[in-house]
Amino acid sequence: MTDASDDLWVFGYGSLMWRPGFPFVERRHAHLHGYHRSLCVLSHVHRGTPDQPGLVLGLSRGGRCHGVAFRVERQEIDATVHYLREREQVTAVYLERRLPVRLDDGRRVRALVYVADPKHEQYAGRLPFDEVLRLVRQGQGVSGRN
Repeated sequence: MTDASDDLWVFGYGSLMWRPGFPFVERRHAHLHGYHRSLCVLSHVHRGTPDQPGLVLGLSRGGRCHGVAFRVERQEIDATVHYLREREQVTAVYLERRLPVRLDDGRRVRALVYVADPKHEQYAGRLPFDEVLRLVRQGQGVSGRN
């Protein structure tokens, strides 16, 4: 048995919540303060192409986000981080951060979080509803339709 303080927490706010894709030993509902979930990232791979981008979730500054935190045991950390970088950093639109999250049992832990980079060319920011709808409807990439 490993010391849980040596383990890694990963915060998911989109597809990671229901399809993490890595082994974990604990799953908790959690809140991240200072960021909110937003359709703010133009997808050029998973849900669109550079010519016809889709629109996917990212974390933007401000507010609070409810998500899921996963505890990964120490011996799985390197493989998990490698997997997440391959999955989340295809076009480097997300910044990898270690941020404090509050678990549903009251514990506070630092978790690996991917936040949208507002300086990246794929960062769409806040868009009018009609534009969000257009991008979501047109989006189709290697992971399917938006």
